[in-house]
Amino acid sequence: MLTTAEQAVSHIQSGDHVFIHTGAAAPQHLIDALADRHNELKGVEIFQLHTEGRAPYAQLDMKSSFSINAFFVGANVRSSINEENGSYIPVFLSEIPLLFRRKIIELDVALVQVSPPDANGYCSLGISVDATLAAVQEAKMVIAQINPNMPRTHGEGWIHINDIDYYYEGKEEIPTVHLPQPSEIDQAIGEHIATIVEDGATLQMGIGNIPNAALSCLEGHKDLGVHTEMFSDGLLPLIEKGVITGKHKKKHPGKIVATFAIGTHALYDMMHDNPLLQMLDCEYTNKTSVIAKNPKVTAINSAIEIDLTGQVCADSIGPRIYSGVGGQMDFMRAAALSEGGKPIIAMHSRTSHGRSKIVSQLQRGAGVVTTRAHVHYVVTEYGIASLYGKSIEQRAKALINISHPEDRAELERNFRTVYGR
Repeated sequence: MLTTAEQAVSHIQSGDHVFIHTGAAAPQHLIDALADRHNELKGVEIFQLHTEGRAPYAQLDMKSSFSINAFFVGANVRSSINEENGSYIPVFLSEIPLLFRRKIIELDVALVQVSPPDANGYCSLGISVDATLAAVQEAKMVIAQINPNMPRTHGEGWIHINDIDYYYEGKEEIPTVHLPQPSEIDQAIGEHIATIVEDGATLQMGIGNIPNAALSCLEGHKDLGVHTEMFSDGLLPLIEKGVITGKHKKKHPGKIVATFAIGTHALYDMMHDNPLLQMLDCEYTNKTSVIAKNPKVTAINSAIEIDLTGQVCADSIGPRIYSGVGGQMDFMRAAALSEGGKPIIAMHSRTSHGRSKIVSQLQRGAGVVTTRAHVHYVVTEYGIASLYGKSIEQRAKALINISHPEDRAELERNFRTVYGR
């Protein structure tokens, strides 16, 4: 039923479980209209991954009206969640759809943003299919913002207009993310990564300066493929120059597979009605057994800190939740099982405050996202540490060798103190 944003969200009741479309696809007009009802509502539970744009429901003065259940914590809700206006749910990205499909989390409403319907009545979830497809399929009610700026993407993110209970036609710009030019440190890390990426490899990379720097160093490579969770601008030059062909992939050869995208207008324009790109459910894109069928899967992920045994903290700074588990383990494990695969953790040797990111022990309260048994390669601006098959002592030595030179002596002393070696 066509209606206004205010009338559409008037059907949300106190106590409802409401899912919000992921990333840059979050429907801003509907979100604002829902937040405007905070004086009428109590105990509405918001379920979401990372979202771009406004999140007014996260304001502490709306705490009695809305609480946030975040599978991945973005900047717009981070302080609220850490100040007890919600909770973080640790879960692999591949398993979030199962929470909905198995009714472990029951959804009353899915708030989504879609493209206008085509001649057959089908709207596209556009730049974010991820867990949103499962939410749309399982929610008791679907409320949509139809936005002509939402790209129509190929894959499985389709919903028929007749399956939308209430929709509002609202044109607005899709939020964009413009990354700065990679720093010298980013570029050094990217160059190291490029040395271990083989021709014919299947890539998984997230957003950020390090992945973009690594991609910029791959222009001399041949026949790379892409099977990733996130599609970003760094891939565009490699597509345009014919470096990415996908010819050696076993799953979806010749196609780029992703589940969500965040980037610039150039990225969104490229995605629109482009059969090269397949936007699929994250239960599939992040399934280890699917990913691992591709050759030389090279998964490049980041860390907040890593200890000298190889334990990776990627979702918190001590006990303070910063992001989420996401798909790191999905792809790290898949890369390890792929023939010729390479699971890589890439990071600066130090934080912006000059603290070593390679530590003798993780901070108290820090979460281990990737275990030491799963880590193969760690890359900083000082080189590559290969940890697979190495003892604790060998791992510590390799990691100390790629730490900042001014931190190495202290790391060696701490290792002997902590581990008695």
